[in-house]
Amino acid sequence: MNPVIRREFIGILRSPRAFGMLVCLTIVFSLAVLMRWPSDASVDLSGVQSLQVFRVFGYGLMAGVIFLVPAFPATSLVNEKNSGTLALLLNSPMNGSSIYLGKISGVLLFSVLVLFCSLPASAACFAMGGIGDHKFLLLYLVLGLLTLQYTTLGMLVSSYVQSSDSAVRITYAAVFALLFLTLLPDVFFRGTGVGGLVAADVGQWIRGFSPLPAVMEVLGQSDMGSLGLKTLPGVTRFVLLAFVSSGAFAAWTISRLNHRIFDQSRSKGRITNEMDGTSRLLRRLIFIVDPNRRKGGIPWFLNPVMVKEFRCRRFGRAQWLLRLVSVCAVTSMVLTYMAATGITSWGVETIGALLVLLQVLLVVVLAPSLGSGLISGERDSGGWELLRMTPISSFRLVIGKLMSVVWTLLLVLMATLPGYVMMVMIAPELSLQVQQVLVCLLWTSVYALSVSAAVGSLFKSTAVSTSVTYVIVIGVFLLPLLIWLGRDAPFGFDTVQTALLLNPVGAALSVIEAPGFESYELLPLSWWIAGGVSGLMFVLLGVQVWRLSRAV
Repeated sequence: MNPVIRREFIGILRSPRAFGMLVCLTIVFSLAVLMRWPSDASVDLSGVQSLQVFRVFGYGLMAGVIFLVPAFPATSLVNEKNSGTLALLLNSPMNGSSIYLGKISGVLLFSVLVLFCSLPASAACFAMGGIGDHKFLLLYLVLGLLTLQYTTLGMLVSSYVQSSDSAVRITYAAVFALLFLTLLPDVFFRGTGVGGLVAADVGQWIRGFSPLPAVMEVLGQSDMGSLGLKTLPGVTRFVLLAFVSSGAFAAWTISRLNHRIFDQSRSKGRITNEMDGTSRLLRRLIFIVDPNRRKGGIPWFLNPVMVKEFRCRRFGRAQWLLRLVSVCAVTSMVLTYMAATGITSWGVETIGALLVLLQVLLVVVLAPSLGSGLISGERDSGGWELLRMTPISSFRLVIGKLMSVVWTLLLVLMATLPGYVMMVMIAPELSLQVQQVLVCLLWTSVYALSVSAAVGSLFKSTAVSTSVTYVIVIGVFLLPLLIWLGRDAPFGFDTVQTALLLNPVGAALSVIEAPGFESYELLPLSWWIAGGVSGLMFVLLGVQVWRLSRAV
């Protein structure tokens, strides 16, 4: 037996985090089935009730795979590099293929255990009758390949990055891109009617990278669901693309598993202030904010912790922020221009919904990445003890760290303001709705930041805090939307409305009257819930900082 497999698998099983995940998943799957279990003694021969239970189970299982699986492969290789054991493995008789097979097999075995936790709930759905065993096999086939795809993707990211927290952030960002961004080309070409059949076909193939259409087809909740399960182009396309992409990710990672993986040559760089006048002038023309310019001293009126966070973090640096803001601004302007000029058949409401989802996606990706390591990053690196010895108070320390994230999120929100301005110019009657949407997005940022900072402060390891924070934040924002997908069946109107109240995203979509959200009344209760939860999270953060700042 490959020794790496045994070491990796047993190491994961011994982790309290993994054991807690397995127990929680078993409980959640059981509760999801019990929620929709028929309460009367009559037998439903039509299979409607069993299909409703099956849909709850299927979406819950997909969410479990999306939330939990990427965290483990993302840190697999980078932890070996940082601890020095990867160099020992490469000097052993094992080649790169054997090392990779051992690492990925250990992670996949744990992922199989995650799927096994759903078997009791799956058996209960099957016992109700009305659902063929081929549907269960298709569902597990799709989710099994989804697990393989995310695992190989996480291993590839882990081979490039230098820290475990960066690996987790980039992996979850890539997962989000495969899950949601791959749906946009197909929606765009179908909405515009440009590009012809070739463009539409390309959009459908790109759409096949996302598991969401395939799972919806298996559960009978898409346009192909009414046609039965004899032909499933969406499922077939996803199976093919997931298999090919997983093989490509694996081959790419194996090609890097040699001693060249440690050759991280970097240019020495040169301070702009030390260049001649002509070079400095050219750099000012090329860069709006020169990254190689010598930084000045910190003024007395600025929080030094905030300045330190901006200068040391990639997405805190001005050049990266400007690039991100520029991309968001251009995207919002293009979408709104398409609606105004009649290029697309989408209405203003649909464009508004896309802008909302774009901003929420950025917030969900950035907030855990930036907020989870505010306290745990200092504890992990040993910087927390140094900060305690400075004259900076705990309150000023926390405010400085929080403000460094607040400014980043505010710039992201402000980047799409031109799109909303154009919406108001197109339809002036939407002025009040746009204002309410902006308030919802502001609460969304505060919500995500408070949860990320509070949850991240509970852990000492940055990688663990980042992983747990991503799982919680994604769950808070994604699970209500998954429940909304089942608004016709199995969930009723009241259940969906209650779920959408848990975060301001649903309120923003209902205010803008996005398709499928028009009938829900979520304001102002959604704002009160977001404010209450955010307040509790900030209190938890304050208590944790006070506890860590006490004299030993």
